[in-house]
Amino acid sequence: MDYATYLPGFLAAYAILLVGASSPGPAVALLFGIASEQGRGPALVTTAGISFGSATINVLTILGVGLVLQQAAWAMTAFRVVGAAYLVYLAYGAFKKALNPPKVVATEVPRVGISRLFMIGYLLQVTNPKAIAFWLAIAAVGATTGGGVVVIATFVIGAWILSFVCHGAWAVMLSTPVVRRAYVSGRRWIEGALGVFFGIFAFKLATSEV
Repeated sequence: MDYATYLPGFLAAYAILLVGASSPGPAVALLFGIASEQGRGPALVTTAGISFGSATINVLTILGVGLVLQQAAWAMTAFRVVGAAYLVYLAYGAFKKALNPPKVVATEVPRVGISRLFMIGYLLQVTNPKAIAFWLAIAAVGATTGGGVVVIATFVIGAWILSFVCHGAWAVMLSTPVVRRAYVSGRRWIEGALGVFFGIFAFKLATSEV
């Protein structure tokens, strides 16, 4: 098997994941609260939980999409259309926030042990409908379609690393007051850039060939 043929799909999926994991959302709000109140270490533990939650959704999405594709040849086109539509929705939401940036509210979490912090991050991610929809959009790229266990395992591990690095960067940065203030003041430009990215990728996904 020529594993190099999967590289373009990997890069496309990872590009979407990179921006999604880096963009403000429930996970960032959670890390905001933990980092500002309890410090960098607890925030990184929570980051690990979030990353494993993402990996869980990733695996379940790949398995579910794989089963559907085995039943119907047109399923990939349907997934691409749904994925593109969701990315358009994300672009709309980002532009809306860029015009009227909402107040950034940190999620309050009581001081608990390491294992509890991990589970808080994990449960937040696996029960987040937006995270599930986002992974369906990533699955529409078809990065692992037709691949075996090695391809899927490589993709999942890479996605986990990317998720941990992105959320971990938030955990580190938001533990410093200077960066928190810069983040709040620069929210408009961050959301605008996200809107442009999601719009471009939605177009590419909708117009790409299966």
